[in-house]
Amino acid sequence: MNLGLSGRLTRLTLNSPLTPLMLLAAIAVGLMALVSIPREEEPQISVPMVDILVATPGLDASDAAELAAKPLEAIVRSLDGVEHVYTQVEDDRVMVTARFEVGSDPDDAAVRVHERVRANYDAIPTGVSEPQIVTRGINDVPALVLTLTPRPEAAARWSDQALHDVASRLRTEITKVEDVGLTFIEGGRPAEIRVEPDPARMSARGVPLISILDTVRQANRTVPAGAVRDQGQSLVVRAGGRLSTPQDAAFLTVRSLTGDPVYLNDVADIVQAPREDQARVAHYARAEDGWTRAPAVSLAIAKRRGANAVVVSHAVLARVEALQGTLIPEGLEVVVTRDYGETANEKANELLMHLGLATVSIVVLIGFAIGWREAAVTAVVIPTTILLTLFASNLMGYTINRVSLFALIFSIGILVDDAIVMIENIARHWAMNDGRSRQQATVEAVAEVGNPTIVATLTVVAALLPMLFVSGLMGPYMAPIPINASAAMVFSFFVAVVIAPWLMIRLARRALNGAHHQGEDRLGRLYRRIAAPVIRTRRAAWIFLIVVGIATLVSMSMFGLRAVSVKLLPFDNKSELQVLLDMPEGTSLEATDRALASAAVVVQTLPEVLSMETYAGSAAPFNFNGLVRHYFLRDRPEQGDVAVMLAPKHDRHRSSHDVALDLRQRLAELPLPPGAVIKVVEAPPGPPVLATLLAEVYGPDAATRRAVAQELETLFRAQPSIVDVDNSRGERRPVLRLVPDRERIERFGLSEREVLDSIAAVMGGQALATPPGTTSAPRWRSPCACHRRPAPGQSNWRSCRWRSRR
Repeated sequence: MNLGLSGRLTRLTLNSPLTPLMLLAAIAVGLMALVSIPREEEPQISVPMVDILVATPGLDASDAAELAAKPLEAIVRSLDGVEHVYTQVEDDRVMVTARFEVGSDPDDAAVRVHERVRANYDAIPTGVSEPQIVTRGINDVPALVLTLTPRPEAAARWSDQALHDVASRLRTEITKVEDVGLTFIEGGRPAEIRVEPDPARMSARGVPLISILDTVRQANRTVPAGAVRDQGQSLVVRAGGRLSTPQDAAFLTVRSLTGDPVYLNDVADIVQAPREDQARVAHYARAEDGWTRAPAVSLAIAKRRGANAVVVSHAVLARVEALQGTLIPEGLEVVVTRDYGETANEKANELLMHLGLATVSIVVLIGFAIGWREAAVTAVVIPTTILLTLFASNLMGYTINRVSLFALIFSIGILVDDAIVMIENIARHWAMNDGRSRQQATVEAVAEVGNPTIVATLTVVAALLPMLFVSGLMGPYMAPIPINASAAMVFSFFVAVVIAPWLMIRLARRALNGAHHQGEDRLGRLYRRIAAPVIRTRRAAWIFLIVVGIATLVSMSMFGLRAVSVKLLPFDNKSELQVLLDMPEGTSLEATDRALASAAVVVQTLPEVLSMETYAGSAAPFNFNGLVRHYFLRDRPEQGDVAVMLAPKHDRHRSSHDVALDLRQRLAELPLPPGAVIKVVEAPPGPPVLATLLAEVYGPDAATRRAVAQELETLFRAQPSIVDVDNSRGERRPVLRLVPDRERIERFGLSEREVLDSIAAVMGGQALATPPGTTSAPRWRSPCACHRRPAPGQSNWRSCRWRSRR
């Protein structure tokens, strides 16, 4: 008998002492991989995105597009590996985003962009700032978000400045935890030493604003001034000092136009106060008597590349718990608003449990169908195959996530076929009782079905592997399915022809009766009764094939007729949702905060909601979806986010997708000003994209593009299946333009530069220095800033004309 590859492997290993060692080694390495392999919320695919940000002061959007955006686009497009280039242009600012091919090294992408921009910097016109190059990747997504908020009984004693101070110190302690990556703070206002010039007092003493700016800037300089040798010592010389407190700045001498000495506190108020940020963050929590609202600060924590999210999350939370009562004072609550380590661990354990249940079900089925000793063999073979697959996945750099575990559950019904076929055929040959030894019958039984098993294994692998070569984000995102499933199939074949026969010889010791060989059982008789009429005549066979073909065509037509919904991946049941609010351009922070509060009232009506955070003028900590869509740039006063935390999925009856649909309908009735857009965003089941349905409009000029985009938007809104329609064209922000009057400037003996610099400092604030930290708390580490505080009824702009336009 021709044994083939399968029979030779079985004959070689059936009585070999290495076979049990291979079984133990396979189980050992698999268990080590199960313990050590990182657990993640999402597949860790590399999608390098490099943002190039430049300031174009004084240029409107159209000029900035021509002078700065187009040269940068040309520079970036010349790089190899750049797949898409996106540009966002507005008055005084340009951002060009280069998205590299999936799988590119993010560090290499950033270096190449930086080198190419520096080499072609002469293509960027004069007046454009130095390009700021920022790289974003999957490892920048916060895996853990901690929200610091006062308890209801202590809310009156806490300000957003105090919350920011605690968050800053907590951030310093958390960065000491191993494998903690990027961390950042959203919300709160750090303290600063603020100089507030008084125009009336300045005018009375003849002190120009430029003198105040120069005085503060020079008084806070410290420069190395060489070294001196004295009495056998070499001393490093530092000239100058730092302003650490308001008292240090109060008695600085300011130059006046008359030459008289004037102290800084004679013409300005100097205070220690929170920074005047255009952002507000609040935390809403469900209480017994309703909902509570309190100021909040969010601390977002990412992990390093390749680190286990579960381990990092547990270590950070343990560190926070140890700091309770010391660094984190009483009355302050630390709420975990995102924990991808915990959710990843929960999903991994749940899917592993389902994997175990599937294995047990197959073992029980084999126990009833063939025998319990054969079922015991299957109970060893299937976990061994799965553990070997996990070991191979760990070696290839994959992690345990919902996609990789789905691949194992998907393939368990296939990979068990090899072992079942081998075990059943060995049992059948043993039941023949034809005088052969058990070893010979086992080898021949494996050889009999070996070649078909090899063909079946290779067929499944050939059907799965093309998924690995899908382009775009979908290919790497779904790569664990073809990789893990193919590896499981290959391992299942070798386990079936090596481990399964060896176990059959050792476990199934009693001779089987000949019932399996002599006659048919109940299932066999039932199958014969159904199949016999179909194959009895050629006419019956053709009728059967025609009926099956017609049924196939009818089922396929259901997709074209939209009788059934079609989607690639099912929605994930997450415990978080996000509501995005875009008010009309130029809306104040207070108006945006009020609109967010109204949206929060609507969200509170959902019974599944546990808590939420509102971010006005500040972006909520972004997820993978927000990384691709650049939600972290939502820092305008007219932009707001609501981060909604749902109850765990075991404690609610509706999925997060159903909750999102309900919330979208309720928010549609929210009264908003014309031009405002509110959207409910849920984490996509697959790789994130810029939009589920995206239309890009290209045209000869801006007016044509806007007209076509408006028509497309109207068509989209008319479709009942399309929701949350938005566009990226934006509207011009209202501008208050100050035009210098040169005649008056000359009359007052000023220069145009002095006037413009003074306007910028007074209206927008200007960071003049970074004071050193002091030994006493709080530590004033924020830059000094100069702000305008005009006297009542006075205006100090006598040499400018006011012009308001949109």
